[in-house]
Amino acid sequence: MINKPPWFGGVHEKVESDFLCLSFLELMKMTGQSYWSVQKLFRTVSLSCAPRMQTAYEMKMRRTLNPSAAFLPTTLEDLDKILHGGIACGSLTEITGPSGCGKTQFCIMMSLLATMPTNMGGLDGAVIYIDTESAFTAERLVEIAQHRFPNYFATEEKLIAMTNKVLVYQELTCDSVLKRIKSLEEEIISKNVKLIIVDSVASVVRKEFDTKRQGNLKERSNLLTKEASILKYLAEEFSIPVILTNQITTWLSDGLAVQADVLSPVDDLSLSEESSRNGDWYSGYVTAALGNTWSHCVNTRLILQYLDSKTRQILVAKTPIAPLTSFLYIIENSGLVLQACHLYLL
Repeated sequence: MINKPPWFGGVHEKVESDFLCLSFLELMKMTGQSYWSVQKLFRTVSLSCAPRMQTAYEMKMRRTLNPSAAFLPTTLEDLDKILHGGIACGSLTEITGPSGCGKTQFCIMMSLLATMPTNMGGLDGAVIYIDTESAFTAERLVEIAQHRFPNYFATEEKLIAMTNKVLVYQELTCDSVLKRIKSLEEEIISKNVKLIIVDSVASVVRKEFDTKRQGNLKERSNLLTKEASILKYLAEEFSIPVILTNQITTWLSDGLAVQADVLSPVDDLSLSEESSRNGDWYSGYVTAALGNTWSHCVNTRLILQYLDSKTRQILVAKTPIAPLTSFLYIIENSGLVLQACHLYLL
C-alpha cells in the first residue's frame, strides 16, 4: 500500500482516517469484534498509514546500486560534480533569479535530458511541465535537442518521440496549479513520469496575494506549504526530481521590498549594493521571493544571476551535499554552457 498524505483525499485514505478517528468502543459496535481483536485491527491500520522507516545504509546502497535513480545529470560537468551527480531525485530543487537570466532555458534543457535513455545519462521517462507564465516553447526544446545531441536527434522520428514525452500544462491561477499538482499521482504511474517542473511557483502567487493585506500572508504561506508537501511526497514516493523556479525580491535598508525580477539587469545590480532615492543613499540586498517559510521547503537552491549586463553566474546557494560554489555560464543554441568555476568554502 502506498502511504499517501491526507490531502490526496482518495477513497481508501478517507476510510482509513475515519477508522482511526473512532474509539475502540465504537469500533466494537461497528465490527462486532472483541476488544482485543479491534485493538489488533487498529494497530494494523495505523501501521499501514505510517511512513516506513529506512536506515541510512539502505538509502546509501539504493543510490550506489542505481545511480540513475539518485540524480538527473545536468550535463554541465563541473556543476554535476559539485552536486554529486546532478539534480537530486526524491527532493525539491529551486532555480531562482531575475527575469531573463535563463531559468526557463534551464528547465527546458532538463526536460530534454529527463527523456533521454539511461545510457546517455537520462531517466528515459516522461516530463510533467507546469507552465504558469506561458514561457515554454516546443521550438526551443527541439533546438536544444538538435544542438546538444545532433547525432541522436538526426531523424524526425526521434524528435517526435522526445517531444511526445514532455507533457505541458498551462496553469495560470493558484487554484489551478494546486489542483494540477494534486492530480499528478496517477499520471506519474501511467505515463512513466520521471521529472516534474513548475515554472514558476512565484508567478501566480505574487499576482494573487497582496501580502500587505491582513491575512493574505498567512493564506499564501498555507498554499505554498501545501504545494511543497504534495510535491515532496511525489518526489520521495516515486524517487523523481522536482524542479521549481522562483523570482527574486530586493529588500532595502528601510524595510521596503522591490520586485527586482521586473527590473533590468543593471538596475538589479545597483539595487543589490546601494542606490539613491531623493538624494539619500540607502543599501539593500537581493533574495529569493516567497519568504522564509518557502525557503525551508526546498532542499536545494540554485541562483541564476547577472554579474553584469552580459555575464551570468550559477550560484549553488543551498544544498545538504555541497559547498557554496559559483559557475560562470552563457546561453547558446544548445542551452546553458559553463565557462569557469569559482569555489567558495564557508
